Amino acid sequence: MNAHASFPIIVSVHDVASSTAAPTAQWLTDLDERGVPATLLLIPGPFGGGPALRDDPALTEFLHRAAGRGHELALHGYRHEGVPGGSLWRRGVNEVLARGAGEFWTLTEQQARRRLRAGLEMLADADIGVMGFTPPGWLASPGTRRALAALGFGYWTSHLAVHCLPGGPVRRMPVLSHRPGGAGERTGARLMIDAARTFSRRRMPFRIALHPADLTRPGLRRTTLAALDLALAAGARPMTYEAAVTA
Repeated sequence: MNAHASFPIIVSVHDVASSTAAPTAQWLTDLDERGVPATLLLIPGPFGGGPALRDDPALTEFLHRAAGRGHELALHGYRHEGVPGGSLWRRGVNEVLARGAGEFWTLTEQQARRRLRAGLEMLADADIGVMGFTPPGWLASPGTRRALAALGFGYWTSHLAVHCLPGGPVRRMPVLSHRPGGAGERTGARLMIDAARTFSRRRMPFRIALHPADLTRPGLRRTTLAALDLALAAGARPMTYEAAVTA
């Protein structure tokens, strides 16, 4: 393998909504300084005590400017909230991986279609079109995956991969992410650096997920940017999800 060969990485900013506009802007400042395009994962419905996206013209304008600089806009659920139902196992996975916010983890295809359409309509009201979908917690039920394909989405993402729609291929790209305030936060931060170093040395494609809550912990921000800088120094080629699936 060519020691100098580049390899793709994808950086995503999660939970983009009116209530998280300030941390979103901070993350984008960090990324713009490094020339790194990101995929912004939008929550179009009310979230975190803030209004829906279409009722926030300042955020809408900010997002359009970000898209103009090369950042991608994508859908990240409708309200990013837990939905009752599902098996005991699915409820347990929801709590562990999404802290109960796995909105699309237990839905039937019909239920998923309704929520996806509602989200798309709210984005359309803000003159925003999207190609891709990342479910909260990266958890998508089989019904959700069928609904995404039927509604014309180009991809969806899970913890370990980027799934092109309607029928593939699957691009293996593990994601590195923090759990601020959770058990093992410090251990997880160290693992992010170690994993980024290992993936970069092997020229292995991977992703880094940024969350608004990460910025409540200055150490997590430093760790995340250190992991990103390490990858860039090793020859990583940053791109959006859309660029990755259309390449």
